[in-house]
Amino acid sequence: MSSYLYASTERLDIAYLEWNPSGSPTAILLHGWPDSPECWKDVAPVLANAGYRVLAPALRGFAPTRFRDASTPRSGQLSALGRDLLDFIQILGLARPVLIGHDWGARAAANACGLHDDVASHLVLLSVGYGTNDPNQSLALPQARNYWYHWYMATPRGAHVVREEREAFARMMWDTWAPPGWYEPADFSEAARAFQGDDWPEVVLHSYRHRWGFADGDPAYAQDEARLHPAPVLSVPTLVLHGGADTCNHPDSSKGREAFFRGAYERQVLDGVGHFPQREAAQEVAQRILRFCRPA
Repeated sequence: MSSYLYASTERLDIAYLEWNPSGSPTAILLHGWPDSPECWKDVAPVLANAGYRVLAPALRGFAPTRFRDASTPRSGQLSALGRDLLDFIQILGLARPVLIGHDWGARAAANACGLHDDVASHLVLLSVGYGTNDPNQSLALPQARNYWYHWYMATPRGAHVVREEREAFARMMWDTWAPPGWYEPADFSEAARAFQGDDWPEVVLHSYRHRWGFADGDPAYAQDEARLHPAPVLSVPTLVLHGGADTCNHPDSSKGREAFFRGAYERQVLDGVGHFPQREAAQEVAQRILRFCRPA
């Protein structure tokens, strides 16, 4: 794996991996929780070989990305993730990249498009249904059960585990969100390096607490929050890929979202795939992305 490069924005030194630096257009691949930019290591080369410049940044809170000022609130609110992505695109001077996100990364990519309608040429969301950021949303009881870790992190006991047993906690998600035996231990160890930074626990705890109204947001993102709630209708062509065996976000959670999209919209379910399609079925995911994003 290549070493990290850095892009400095107002708040962050954003670490990112790059493939095919001279390629065009650009595709930005955004990881989820609990994962790291290396989750794209089998997808990115396929896109690079097809001519794309590929960038995979580490989200705020995930090493080696770092906050530039110790006084900056360690917010994990989803609007902040979207704004971070817009800042990353601006500082690198990228023109309408393809945005591809998994889990937290999918929410970041969708929110970036919600904040800046023309920022991307295409949007690809993995394992997440759009319009599911509202703390007052209806939630089926089976999905509420899937989100046990959200509720756990809202308690002092859960906060202690995130701070003191972060790797074991994250491994539990990997072990239960996809069919058994889907990953190699070395892949988890590689991803877990991103969880070792000082900011990871606080960003993670704030993200899930803020998502359900248990914590206040950073006032710096008040305008962005207002623009994203309710979820805006998007005009960017969008592809949703959801594993049929996802036991974190049930595949039904991404159904029936067509009204949120004015442009081309497709939703495809990957049979037998769990919550990590880019890792579990990298070649299939890459080919579906290339087909959807092929120039007209």
